[in-house]
Amino acid sequence: MSACFICNKYAGDLPASNLLIYEDEYVYAGHIDRDGQPNYLGHMMIDLKRHAPSLADMTMEEARSFGMMMTKLSRALKESEQAEHIYAYVMGDAVPHLHMHLVPRYPGTPKEHWGPNAVYHWDEAPMGNEVEVQSLCYRIRKHLENVNE
Repeated sequence: MSACFICNKYAGDLPASNLLIYEDEYVYAGHIDRDGQPNYLGHMMIDLKRHAPSLADMTMEEARSFGMMMTKLSRALKESEQAEHIYAYVMGDAVPHLHMHLVPRYPGTPKEHWGPNAVYHWDEAPMGNEVEVQSLCYRIRKHLENVNE
């Protein structure tokens, strides 16, 4: 899969982000990396490690890990970061390798800025620099470590 961005990332052919939150044999979860540009705090991605284009292509083991990570990260964003809603979406058009975006909506977000892309267009959106994003990742990792199933 030399043309697949996500496969190349896990093969070590691309620089890895230091925004890792969780990894197991099936999935990798981390905060998105915008190459030094301000980030919407809490915008995470869950990547399936094996190349599979869609949700329907996962094995049951992968689906369990992927689904549990989706739930755990969503809960962590609500409990640790006080998000009031989590948007989750899988597109698969630009990068045909299964990955899911999780985008929190925080209290006070005006309705006209509700939606996984609209939150980025709010002037008062909680954007963070690399240090702030790393701090959020640390809080989410700690939250995951301290929560019972």
